[in-house]
Amino acid sequence: MPELIPEPRYARFDRDAGTCVLDDPLLDAGPGAEGTARWLRRELGAATGWELPAPAQGETYGERAVIRLVLRPELARSAGAESYELHVTQRRVLLEGADPAGLFYAAQTLRQLLGPEAYRRAPTAPGRGRRLPVGDVRDGPRFGWRGMMLDVARHFMPKDGVLRYIDLLAAHKLNVLHLHLTDDQGWRVEIKRHPRLTGVGAWRPRSRWGHRASPLWNETPHGGFYTQDDIREIVAYAAERHVRVVPEIDVPGHSQAAIAAYPELGNTDVVDTAALEVWDDWGINENVLAPTEAVLRFYEGVFEELLELFPADVSPFVHVGGDECPKAQWRASAVAQERIRELGVDGEDGLQSWFIRHFDGWLAQRGRRLIGWDEILEGGLAPGAAVSSWRGYAGGIAAAEAGHDVVMCPEQQVYLDHRQAGGPDEPMPIGYVRSLEDVYRFEPVPPKLSPQAASHVLGAQANVWTEVMENQGRVDYQVFPRLAAFAEVVWSRLPEPGERDYAGFEARMGGHYRRLDALGVDYRPPGGPLPWQRRPGVLGRPIEGEPPNV
Repeated sequence: MPELIPEPRYARFDRDAGTCVLDDPLLDAGPGAEGTARWLRRELGAATGWELPAPAQGETYGERAVIRLVLRPELARSAGAESYELHVTQRRVLLEGADPAGLFYAAQTLRQLLGPEAYRRAPTAPGRGRRLPVGDVRDGPRFGWRGMMLDVARHFMPKDGVLRYIDLLAAHKLNVLHLHLTDDQGWRVEIKRHPRLTGVGAWRPRSRWGHRASPLWNETPHGGFYTQDDIREIVAYAAERHVRVVPEIDVPGHSQAAIAAYPELGNTDVVDTAALEVWDDWGINENVLAPTEAVLRFYEGVFEELLELFPADVSPFVHVGGDECPKAQWRASAVAQERIRELGVDGEDGLQSWFIRHFDGWLAQRGRRLIGWDEILEGGLAPGAAVSSWRGYAGGIAAAEAGHDVVMCPEQQVYLDHRQAGGPDEPMPIGYVRSLEDVYRFEPVPPKLSPQAASHVLGAQANVWTEVMENQGRVDYQVFPRLAAFAEVVWSRLPEPGERDYAGFEARMGGHYRRLDALGVDYRPPGGPLPWQRRPGVLGRPIEGEPPNV
């Protein structure tokens, strides 16, 4: 059986039927298949040297091998959106998709069947035909939201790295990239009406090396940002690969970078905000936005430009953060206390809820849906808002039972900054041990949810916080191979966690590691970190024992 990841719903290959030999095949793309055809010519063409020409008008295939791409919308009725079928005979490969996304995923499966060499950027064996097993695949996803959150605020990832991760998501049939664009440590998106957000807010003087308990510092200034054209490119590149990009602008906490750029955004009656710089440390920061009309207008301007960069058809959700907002400055601020009295809200917690609900309504008026971390439940939400449940399952359960859509991303299960093993060589070890097997046994839908509430679970995402991931290699190490396990969890229809065939998955990973090698992914090997992947002497924050199921 070919080593397919994620595991398809149905796959049957007949060893007795021989193989399909593809040697510079034709590529016959039907109506609506143009996007997948372009992708195949670009990616498989580079790896194999094939030109993949279209048949001439009226040309018969004859003995020439052919890859056919066909849209079959009726598949959606029987197998769901994004589903596909792949059929291989001795001279023909037929890819059928319920929709363009399903056809694209059929092409991803074809690439896996062609072997690791199909993931390279130039042929390693020019002129050699590629062999495919003869058989059939019928497949489709369990969830519509299959995502990864990438924190580019703590450590900036240049544009080319983001594009590379879009390709890696698509290769695993994941379809959401949540970009954490702002935080205390950096503002990463150009806003033309507020140029100091990147002119000042995108740069910090130094960075803590390791966890916040570490005494070590990297004294090199750190920063960077995406221009608006960079963002347009990222969004368009993702859309071609059927990946939706969810932008996050964090309010009202995690905002020191914005306050450093524009001190009037902070609580100026209790803090000398003009003295603040972009934060150079990790953790929860006390400097939060002031609850004033002027701050609301400022961020409305930010979101107006953001919505132009992230069109509704590819980015219907906008993430507003809403987590970890300390209230000490609001308690000490006469301006904030007067605001509480004017609004008639329940103290400082009610003030935070008022802030979130304002943007909930503002975004809804513009045809977008607000999504935020599970703290936004406190104080109530408008019906269309959705919740990213990060502190455990509890927030997601409460939101789903209240009729809100939910994306499950509990930190105890799918925070990929958490360490992968308990050994002393794990670099900058953070949190609980979450091994490849642990991630494989993650279940997005808690059993205590009622069937009606369970229908509100849109899916799940793995979160990648980058405080201790200073470059692409460190991100790769933390993300892979665990993202492959996560991809199977959200795509495939697996048994209950305790009954899953981890041994079978681990065996299929043997072939998948070779694909990752061809792609240049600096993953954690099964035997532990390689010498250059270690960070000896740099403190992390390991937590012992099993994570609580909360």
